[in-house]
Amino acid sequence: MVSTFVLLLTTLVVIGVLKILSVLHHAYFYWRNKGLPYLPNSISSFITVWKVFAGYIPLADYCQYIYRSFPNAKYVGGVDFFTPAIFLRDPELIRDIMVKDFEHFPDHRIFVDESVEPLFGKNVFSLRGDRWKDMRTTLSPSFTASKMKFMFDLISKCSHDFVNYLVDHPELCQEVDTKAAFRRYTNDVIATAAFGISVNSMKDRNNEFYTRGIEATTFTSGLLTLVKFIFLRVCPRLAKLIGLSFFPSATSKFFKKIVGETIREREIQDIVRPDMIHLLMQARDKEGASVPKMTLDDIVSQAFIFFFAGFDTSSTLMCFAAHELAVNQDVQDRLREEILQHLTKGNDEISYESLSKMSYMDMVISEALRKYPPFVLIDRLCVKEYELPPSQPGSKKVIVKPNNTLMFPVYAIHRDPKYFPNPDKFDPERFSEENKDNILPYSYLPFGHGPRKCIGNRFALMETKILIAHLLQKFTLKTVEKTVEPVVHYKAEFSLAPDGGFWIGLEKRET
Repeated sequence: MVSTFVLLLTTLVVIGVLKILSVLHHAYFYWRNKGLPYLPNSISSFITVWKVFAGYIPLADYCQYIYRSFPNAKYVGGVDFFTPAIFLRDPELIRDIMVKDFEHFPDHRIFVDESVEPLFGKNVFSLRGDRWKDMRTTLSPSFTASKMKFMFDLISKCSHDFVNYLVDHPELCQEVDTKAAFRRYTNDVIATAAFGISVNSMKDRNNEFYTRGIEATTFTSGLLTLVKFIFLRVCPRLAKLIGLSFFPSATSKFFKKIVGETIREREIQDIVRPDMIHLLMQARDKEGASVPKMTLDDIVSQAFIFFFAGFDTSSTLMCFAAHELAVNQDVQDRLREEILQHLTKGNDEISYESLSKMSYMDMVISEALRKYPPFVLIDRLCVKEYELPPSQPGSKKVIVKPNNTLMFPVYAIHRDPKYFPNPDKFDPERFSEENKDNILPYSYLPFGHGPRKCIGNRFALMETKILIAHLLQKFTLKTVEKTVEPVVHYKAEFSLAPDGGFWIGLEKRET
C-alpha cells in the first residue's frame, strides 16, 4: 500500500517537473527560434528573473539590464512569468502599438481572474473588449476638467487639514516618514471624492477606511506572496474552490458594505453628488438590450481601483516630489516663489485657476514622473495578429500572435540619456516651454498613451500639486539623516521606493 502511494506520488512529481520544464523551454527558447534578440536562455538568466519576483533584485534594475543589453534593437524577446513577452524600446513603435494600431492591442494582461477576485478583476483597468469600452465611457465624465474643478474644493480642504495638523504638531516634523503621512492625505481625498465620506486620517489615525486601505495596498514580494500570486494566476478555479483571494476577505466586505450603504442612502434621500458613485449609479439604471446590467460588484470594483491607485500610487509620486524638493533647495525656492505669486489676494488661498497657471509646478511634477514613473513597466495584450518590423538591421520581421504580451519598460526609457541627457539629474527645465518640444514623442510615458492611458491622471496631478503648494506655503522641506540620496531602490517591492523609506524634515516658515 505504501509502495503504491510512493510510486503514485513519484509519478505525479515527475509529470509536474516535466510539465514545468516544457513550459519553461517554450518560454525561454520561443524568441530564439524566431530570430529575435533575447536574453541568454541560461540557468543564470532564469534564476535572475525569479530573484526579481522573490525580492532579491529591484524590478527597475532588472528592466534597465534588459533595456541596455540591446542598445540598437527596437524590441527584445523576454519572458512574463511562464509566457513569452516582447520588450519594446523604440518610441515610434510604442506609438504604433498604443495609438495607431490600438485595435490590435486594446487590453491589459489579467493578473487575477474576476471570478476569484471580483474586487480587482471587474475594474476598468482589468476589463477587456467591449466591457472595457462601456466602462471607460461610463467613467470618463468623472475626470473631465469641469469635474476636476468641482472636486477641487473637496481636495483642497483635505490638503489644508493635513498641512494644518502638521503645523499644530511640530514634534512630528523633525523627521517625517512621508509615505506614511501622504497615504493618510490620499486616503481622505479618495474617501470624499469617490465615496462621499468625510475622514481626517491625521486626527482619527485608525479609522477603518485608512486601515482597510493599508491592508489592500501593502504588498511585499516575498516567497509566500509570490507563490500565492502564481497560484491565483495559473489555477484560478482551484483558488476559488479553496477560497483563496488576492485581498483579505474583510477588506472586500468593507468596500462592498461602504458602497452599498452609500448607494442606499442616496436613493432613499434622493442625494445627487457629481462623483464616481453617482455616475456608476446612473450607468446601472440605463435601459437597453445593448447595455449589460451593472451589478453592485461592478460598481464596487470601479470605486476600489480608484481607491487602490490613488491611495498608494499618488502618495508615492508626492513622496518622490517632496524628496527632490528637499534635496534641491534651489528648485524648492523657485517653486515656492511661484506659489506665493499665485495666492488669492486677501486670503492667501489657492484657487483651481491659479493652480492651473503654475507652470513651474507642472515642470517639477513632470520631472518627478520622469525620474520616478508610477509603474516600472506597463503592458498591452495582442488580440489580433500583428507584424512588427525587423528589430535590428539584417533581422527578420516578427509576427505577434493573439495572447502575446508586449511590455513597455517605462523606467528604463525615462533613464535613457538618448532621450533625457544626464537622466539621474532632477532637472525640471526639461519640461519648460522652450525645452519640452525637444522631448521625443512617446519617450515620456508616466501614464501611458492612447485609449488605455490612465483615466485618473488629471486627478492624481491635481491632488499632488495642491498638497505640494500648501506644504511649501507653510514649511521648508529639508533632508535629514535618514534621507536616502541618491535613491537606492528597495528590492522587495515591484513599485519604486527608496531602500530605507521616504524621510524628510519640515521646518516651519515664518509667514
